[in-house]
Amino acid sequence: MEPSKPSFLRNVLVKAFLFCVIMILFRFAYVVTLRGESCDLGDFCFFSKPEALNPIVGTGKIAASSAIISVDGEPKLDLYTRKEWRKAVDFYSSIFQDLIAEGYLDQKSKALCVETLTGQDVFALKEIGVKDTIGISKKASPPLVTSGQTEKLKFKNNSFDFVFSGNGMIDQSKNQMNFAEEITRTLKPEGFLVIHTVFKDTYSFNSLLDLFSSCELIRFREIHGFDSSMPEIREIVFKKLPLSSIHGGIAKFHGNLDNKCFVPEHKRELVRSAEPLIVEEPLKPWITLKRNIKNVKYLPSMVDISYKPRYVYIDVGARGYGSSIVSWFKKQYPKQNKTFEVYAIEADKSFHEEYKTKKGVKLLPYAAWVRNETLSFEISHNPDPSSEERGGRGMGRIQPVKSKGSSVREVDKIQGFDFANWVKNTVSEQDFVVMKMDVEGTEFDLIPRLFETGAICLIDEIFLECHYNRWQKCCPGQRSSKYEKTYGQCLDLLNSLRESGVLVHQWW
Repeated sequence: MEPSKPSFLRNVLVKAFLFCVIMILFRFAYVVTLRGESCDLGDFCFFSKPEALNPIVGTGKIAASSAIISVDGEPKLDLYTRKEWRKAVDFYSSIFQDLIAEGYLDQKSKALCVETLTGQDVFALKEIGVKDTIGISKKASPPLVTSGQTEKLKFKNNSFDFVFSGNGMIDQSKNQMNFAEEITRTLKPEGFLVIHTVFKDTYSFNSLLDLFSSCELIRFREIHGFDSSMPEIREIVFKKLPLSSIHGGIAKFHGNLDNKCFVPEHKRELVRSAEPLIVEEPLKPWITLKRNIKNVKYLPSMVDISYKPRYVYIDVGARGYGSSIVSWFKKQYPKQNKTFEVYAIEADKSFHEEYKTKKGVKLLPYAAWVRNETLSFEISHNPDPSSEERGGRGMGRIQPVKSKGSSVREVDKIQGFDFANWVKNTVSEQDFVVMKMDVEGTEFDLIPRLFETGAICLIDEIFLECHYNRWQKCCPGQRSSKYEKTYGQCLDLLNSLRESGVLVHQWW
């Protein structure tokens, strides 16, 4: 018996209806998955809100009618509907809403997001009502992000009420000082700057603060990041000082060795963490002091030095290029992949020629001294047979003329210069400065001068060879008459440096 036509037609309609329902459900699941479990696409959802009633502030969702998610009228679903992108937007929305609640951000603020790759932070600001927001990055991502260099922003001075730098971008900058100067330049006085960073210790935190000298620290907190690239974030809020309050310059120190150069507690803690000084005078100093270098706790091995704008090594009494510059500093000092400017201070003319062919080092062919003046020096065959000889010159050292009876090879006129004043004119408080000093007893003149002028405050780490009437290698029980100071006086000098907050190590 053949089925009736109405029954056959009914079956066809039922199957067609079920097919349509399945397709609708499939599309619904697809859109909800892409949109982060939401249904607000006006061209699909049956009960989507009218455009006028689709709120932006506080929803944490993307409005289909919003102009910022489309280019030439076409929605950018390939980017703005991705779940990862939405997760980042929600993260930044939460951050910015906290800042609004705390009074650091306002919906009327003119805002800038620097080095934002795809503009999640820009979108989040617009979404919570901060409409006048622009992002800038090396590569543009229209319409949220325009192209430009953070190290040379195209905006005028005092243009923005709020500046945001997220995703640890300041940590990745090759010129952090310029990065900091540019974003603070574009920030209005009393405007707010928020930075997300991943600094590792108190030293690097304070180094980062030093980059923003025209701002005051408002608050700091630790928050959880939204992905594995930055699981923990340090959020810092700055407020730019009024123009009348912005001033520069380094802190000065006045006094002598009985005074202390003021340093913050975190630097004093580093000094306390350093290797202990050798208290008892070594019987074989030429062995003991050389071996002690293995115990040295270098500053870069204890802290992160990344936030310094410049790295400088000063070798006072450098001798030849292959001496401490190559054999120790270049090969052993932990530089954290930073490029250091190297200054070699050496008055002995016999070493000057080899520096002419060396790149990356600047020779100062003078004697480090307490003032600018011409000095008389003797270059002698060292009477101490334990000393190494180099071409007949006793260690190649230059020493002040003491007596007519000295075993003198030659007497020469050497130009001395005010070393402390040179330090103050060459480096700044923000720079990372390492100094090695081996000046044949002149350290007892130079160190007090560094304190007197405040130049000592500009040096982060010192390696000091202190010269005294040590036991002679050749003659057991006999002391060298070359120097008048005792080991106890050397120890006092080293202790005074550490007590003043200066990280100093014993050099051999």
